[in-house]
Amino acid sequence: MPLVTPAIIKEKLRKTAINSALKIIRFASIRVAMHSSSLLPDPAVYQPDTLDLNTDEKAADYWFNCFRDMVAKFAKVAVKSQEEDQTATQRADQFQAAYLQRLEEHQRNVPVNKGKVILGTSELLKLNETLLRRYGFADPWLRQKRLENASAVARLKQRLQELDALADEDTRWTELVRGVLAGNMFDWGAQAISNILEQDSNFGLHSALDRIEKRPWLLDNLDSWLNRLKGEPHKCAVVFVDNSGVDVVLGVLPFVRGLLKRGTKVLLCANSEPALNDVTSEELRSLLDDCSRECEVLEQAWSQGQLLVYANGQTSPCLDMRTLPKELCDAIAANETDLLVIEGMGRALHTNLNARFGCETLKLAVIKNKWLAKYLGGEDMFAVVCKFEPAAPS
Repeated sequence: MPLVTPAIIKEKLRKTAINSALKIIRFASIRVAMHSSSLLPDPAVYQPDTLDLNTDEKAADYWFNCFRDMVAKFAKVAVKSQEEDQTATQRADQFQAAYLQRLEEHQRNVPVNKGKVILGTSELLKLNETLLRRYGFADPWLRQKRLENASAVARLKQRLQELDALADEDTRWTELVRGVLAGNMFDWGAQAISNILEQDSNFGLHSALDRIEKRPWLLDNLDSWLNRLKGEPHKCAVVFVDNSGVDVVLGVLPFVRGLLKRGTKVLLCANSEPALNDVTSEELRSLLDDCSRECEVLEQAWSQGQLLVYANGQTSPCLDMRTLPKELCDAIAANETDLLVIEGMGRALHTNLNARFGCETLKLAVIKNKWLAKYLGGEDMFAVVCKFEPAAPS
């Protein structure tokens, strides 16, 4: 067995740092502020973060402790993703130590930054991904994503048949929304869900449908959404997706198919870089090739450009609309986008829950954190956010 020397580890970290820096430069070069004809009526007042840990003492006490616990789990996942690499354990330990050090710095700076700088949970989630890459773990959940994607694609046709058997339009759209919500439970970044998935290999979409909150939901604008669907179809919907596997394949794509059947063009937006088990834009394009073989509607839309995929410019599980790539901003404007759909805890709860946009907006998420559910007024975990909002005035 070859000896793993400090020099070997140092060289590996040097190469990883160079690659990370090049990626940051590449993404920075295409990021632009959202222009006037896009989703933000006034980019200057847009604030994506829902919580400010610098001013909310209760939130800070909970989340700093939560992230201290989570980083140990992420370090274990990182090691497992590179079991063949003898430096993996040492690099994972360095990742964990670096994260905890930065976390302590943030917490010490709370009194200094109070009222001056906003510290959202998005920053702490982004820090996790940044440091994983810095220590050579570019995509720790890659194997898991591939397994779950293949399994979900194999079940897509059956799910679509179940939905098509629902004759009533309101019933079918209610089930499409519930499917998005249930699919969003498949999030390896949520401790409660990872415990379920690790203990029950048979946990699938229908199991999740049984677990989510019964109506009325914590935030329940479903009836408003159903009433809107009785009107003119939307011209174009931009949909920001979340997790791989059941979430995007069995939850989001049937919902998108419903929009396509109404004549709405759809821009699917996924992460530019890996984050937890979130699907990336590159992975999503490959998934659509596979899913198109299971559904004629998806195949036609995908082949004819009625369904498109864009990178969203994000490298973490959250969403900052100020940093979308120019290519996506141009497509949003050129297609006269009049519907925004944001899915998942990171994108629709940790960020953007209270933000208003220049077109109709549907925010969908299941709260997979007991503290956050109670903080937002819910009774327990798996509370549902279904928030439909009209376009904000310019």
